[in-house]
Amino acid sequence: MSIGEGLAAFDAAYSQAGASTSFIGKVRPDGGVEALELSHYEPLTLAGMQALAETIAERFVLDGLLMWHRVGVMTPGQPIVLVAAAAPHRRAAFDAADCAMDHLKSAAWFWKRERREDGWHWIEPRSDDYRDLERWK
Repeated sequence: MSIGEGLAAFDAAYSQAGASTSFIGKVRPDGGVEALELSHYEPLTLAGMQALAETIAERFVLDGLLMWHRVGVMTPGQPIVLVAAAAPHRRAAFDAADCAMDHLKSAAWFWKRERREDGWHWIEPRSDDYRDLERWK
């Protein structure tokens, strides 16, 4: 399923929501990145994403939440992640999507590395990513 198809299905499922927001993260070509590879251990990843979805649903008044994360090798411009939230009101939709992304960016269950001209390099979250996550504690 493509991102467009996923968003269309999400919007159809929550057509009565007062607000819907989405975020698509893509591979950036910054620093000569030729490819990005994400790997994971599915039992850990799936359980972690389900727990995150439950936490977000408890914190915000939502009609629905979608978190879609790719694994494998991607090239610049390709989508990595899609987060969408539907809620009765816009603030809850925005905040739920933002909270989900902050967790996925800095506390997720994925191993990331990027290929540049000189080979593969592991990627760790930046200090800004951890600072963003602190907002939700």
